[in-house]
Amino acid sequence: MDEIAILQINDLTYNNSPTNFYANELSKHLIDNHSSIERPHRHNFYVAILFTKGVGTHEIDFNQYEVKPGSVFVLAPGQTHSWNLSKDAEGYIFFHNQDFLDLYLLKELLREYPVFRSSFYSNVVYLNQTETQEMDIVFQKIIREVRNDQWKRNQYLISLSLIFYIEFNRLLLQGEKQSIVHNNLYASHLHDFEELLESFFREEKSAAEYAKKLNITQKHLNRVCKTMVNQTTTDIILDRVMLEAKRMMIYTDLTFYEIATKLGYDEYSYFSKVFKKRVGETPKEFYNKYQ
Repeated sequence: MDEIAILQINDLTYNNSPTNFYANELSKHLIDNHSSIERPHRHNFYVAILFTKGVGTHEIDFNQYEVKPGSVFVLAPGQTHSWNLSKDAEGYIFFHNQDFLDLYLLKELLREYPVFRSSFYSNVVYLNQTETQEMDIVFQKIIREVRNDQWKRNQYLISLSLIFYIEFNRLLLQGEKQSIVHNNLYASHLHDFEELLESFFREEKSAAEYAKKLNITQKHLNRVCKTMVNQTTTDIILDRVMLEAKRMMIYTDLTFYEIATKLGYDEYSYFSKVFKKRVGETPKEFYNKYQ
């Protein structure tokens, strides 16, 4: 396997579901799609999950989160995840792609929401009992709407989805990362930088080149990164490269040398040195430990 499995939305749909929107009870989803989701995988769509019962762990891009009643997770397209759940796990799940919003809304980009705007936000919030009950109602309405083909169903699903995303991000912003949103200009630069990085991290590792593409100085870009997330521009670049390296090591059959080459390193020894400096262990040590 040379690439991590990327699930398309049509891989996980059932009768009477809109083409690019899916919703289900979590327990039913786990049973119906077991063969597709039993291994770590990516999606090409947005995912939202509410746990109302059960415990376990949910790993998203090598960050491990606790699963418990009241846990709400969101994932952006491209993120790799897997989970280990108790047999009594229950809740709800829905997902959709950006095209679903684009059909009915103008300029409502989920990438502009804080949780999707920067990789430095957490993928989870933990709700209290009252918040869980309120979120439960939203998810139940979404599932009911998906299964009943009524007038303006898609518009109603979009409205419910945006209510969820707004509520989720409001809760998220009560945490430690509020400065990312409050400083709008710096937030915009960080967002634009991360977008560029996602497109070019395999071939471009130079902070100066990213600053040039953004039409700002390297010094200013570094100031943005330090102010917003307390990391240098180079730190952020290398962390993105190392994340992809980890994904490829664990979820593909590529050799370490092939991975280094695909990530733009001509010499494996240099790649290994950079990996150890950023991750704290060699590629082989990381692979053996994770396995």
